Amino acid sequence: MLITAGGLDLSTVLGSRYLRGVVWFTVWQASLSVLFSLALALPVALALARYRHFPGRSALLRVMELSLVLPTIVAVSGIIGVYGRQGWATGLLTEWLPGHGWNLYGINGILLAHVFFNAPLAARVMLQSLEAVPPSRLRIASQLGLRGWWLWRSVKWPALRPVLPGLSALVFTLCFTSFAIIMTLGGGPAATTLEVAIYQALRFEFDFPQAAVLAVIQLLICGSLWRLVFRQRLESSLLPHRQFAHAVPLKPWRAQSALSGALLLMFSLFLLLPLLAIGIRGLPALLALDASPTLYGRLLPATGRSLMIALPAGVGSVAASLLILASANKAKNSILKAIPTTTGYLPLIVPPLVLGTGLFLLLRPGLGNHAQGWVLVALINGLMALPFVIQVLRGPLSSLDGHSRRVAYQLGILGWYRWRWIYWPLLRRPMALGLAYGIALSMGDFGVIALFGSPGQPTLPVLLYQQLGSYQVAAAAGTGLWLLLLLVFIFGLLSAIGRPPAHQTRSRLPETTLEPKHA
Repeated sequence: MLITAGGLDLSTVLGSRYLRGVVWFTVWQASLSVLFSLALALPVALALARYRHFPGRSALLRVMELSLVLPTIVAVSGIIGVYGRQGWATGLLTEWLPGHGWNLYGINGILLAHVFFNAPLAARVMLQSLEAVPPSRLRIASQLGLRGWWLWRSVKWPALRPVLPGLSALVFTLCFTSFAIIMTLGGGPAATTLEVAIYQALRFEFDFPQAAVLAVIQLLICGSLWRLVFRQRLESSLLPHRQFAHAVPLKPWRAQSALSGALLLMFSLFLLLPLLAIGIRGLPALLALDASPTLYGRLLPATGRSLMIALPAGVGSVAASLLILASANKAKNSILKAIPTTTGYLPLIVPPLVLGTGLFLLLRPGLGNHAQGWVLVALINGLMALPFVIQVLRGPLSSLDGHSRRVAYQLGILGWYRWRWIYWPLLRRPMALGLAYGIALSMGDFGVIALFGSPGQPTLPVLLYQQLGSYQVAAAAGTGLWLLLLLVFIFGLLSAIGRPPAHQTRSRLPETTLEPKHA
């Protein structure tokens, strides 16, 4: 990529008005997205930490988890159904405020979609930090009558402060490397980011040096940001856990209760309305008999292509994560111990489209058929899922204490038998969840497949984008609902497979020796 770029001359980059505009808009929209996402996530996390028991809390947390695996292009179709020109919210706004001037396409839609995806993720991470506060500290704060500013300063802010820099870097990177949102809601050349400019340079303009220059610029910005994160050791706890501690709730004021309840209700509607729009608009399209030739004739082949790419990507991400974590556990030196785990964050340092650009330029003369492109897409998608799969597997894999390992070694339980009787009971469900994450992220990919794929043989996200671009609203809603239902089925199936049989014990060794510390 550097060779194709011909050496990165900063004077040439700074002298190009187009390149300056692309870089500036990319950084600007990502910074605004971080600001708005965290500004919404913080009060939502505080409200959820304050109220541990209310109807629908568990369901709301599960819906917030969808931000990790919900395909971007599917959510965008739901956002268009709610906030687009013919959307529900836009219709109500037109009745109340005629001539309001709201337009989803452009910076408005980009920021709205980024907040939709990243605010739930940020709120979950903040919530797990708040619920990790020791109960004794909360009891002391309650006994001292701490409220308002003093409770925030002494209890809540110390819990949130360590995770905010790394969380901001994560959200910034996700928004900085956003592709499907910009392509669908950008609204024109004025809203071009680095990822879109790279795609246009490769696929339409065939300007390979400019694509390489843009990819190097993006790599430098993301790499510098994450170098700072790793240098300050801010990368821990950046992804939400599925289980929460039983924190001691503090009794809120009555006015505070009303405001928090209203906030959670509005936040729930903000998350559920686009999903509801997908279901309401998509179900008639899937059930309509006259749509069969046009919808199912392309839907089923696209489903087969998506699964053909997603299944190897998911299996590869789980296998690579296990190898990375195993090598990290065996490393003796602290620096060497950190290297294998740090490699799991490479997809954030090297965005998938940048990696795809390098492979595209490297293999361009010999990349002649779709099968080769699909193999590369599966490889890149598997790498893209590594940070999420590693986060799922890290805790269970390290939960076996040293005493249990020594007992297993003394009893001669090595190799396959150690894996079968010790590690497999601990990792069965996390591996199934990690596989589901890997498959879901690959099935929702739009950026890499747009670079290597063929418009005539689309996957489900590409098909959905084509339908949105040609104003086939009903067909797009049906495709989005189909993809969403397929992901729900995959998660349900893998959850059932990962659930151990009732008669199966966790280990053949005594429970007192092999019970994990944090079981």
